[in-house]
Amino acid sequence: MFAQLALDRCSEQRHDVAWLDAALSRADARFVVLRADGKTLVDADEQALLLLDRARCDVLTDTHAATLLGCDEAQAPYFALLADAQAAQGIPGSKFIDLRRAAQCLPTFESGLFAYARGLTHWQLRTRWCGACGTSVLLEWAGHRARCPNPACALEHYPRTDPAIIVIVTWRDACLLGRQPGWAPGHWSTLAGFVEPGETLEDAVRREVFEESGVRVVDCDYHSSQPWPFPASLMLGFTARADDPAIACGAELCEARWFEVDAFVDGLANGEIKMPRPLSVSYRLIEHWLRQASGLELSKLPARGTWP
Repeated sequence: MFAQLALDRCSEQRHDVAWLDAALSRADARFVVLRADGKTLVDADEQALLLLDRARCDVLTDTHAATLLGCDEAQAPYFALLADAQAAQGIPGSKFIDLRRAAQCLPTFESGLFAYARGLTHWQLRTRWCGACGTSVLLEWAGHRARCPNPACALEHYPRTDPAIIVIVTWRDACLLGRQPGWAPGHWSTLAGFVEPGETLEDAVRREVFEESGVRVVDCDYHSSQPWPFPASLMLGFTARADDPAIACGAELCEARWFEVDAFVDGLANGEIKMPRPLSVSYRLIEHWLRQASGLELSKLPARGTWP
């Protein structure tokens, strides 16, 4: 989810004012409308983004402040637009939903478009002042760069992406899952954590697994990645193999356990294990382990409940 956005991001056109003005004026230009709380405008049935044309957007706010997202295969441009919540409420047949809800009900392209727009607008709303000198910054490059106008500083600010590893660790045919103290009973997930400065992704996998569970990882392999704009992460999925099954939970987990296939399948069926939703990398990593270990498909197993 969020990882299949077929969009030309037009990065070489972001500085071209004439090109941007022409794109904004195109009849096929479409605007993803967001509120400051990160929710976006969809149709009343929650089946599609309500992508507005410029005429409908002009009544909401200044469209010249729109952020360029890119162009689709037909070269139609897409923009993100922060709008006043009260003004947007006046659009008939519409409602606002958050990104997690969008991942469950919107088409793949549209949920990816929303994730992209939300990540950018979240950064813009929280990058209002220069972190070096405190001067109010100016947005440039169609919303993709902020510049400090103070001549003595002139620092450039770019959208941040925080890399985080998430990993399914195996010992023989069993997988390692953990629970954080604040989670509801039965909620289990793979281990994860942010990459620290000066650290490789592989080092981050080894460190996080050991810090959280006391398990030492022998080797790890890249599996997949996913944009995770909650608010600005990139989840990097790995598989890993443990050197020893001994567990000693750190402060971040209240419990960690090895699940063999039969115990895992039984736990799903009786409700002792509640899975993360399929929109997450965690689900896909567990799905991968189960398929490799037993040939079973996670989506076809009986289960009693998922994470809310």
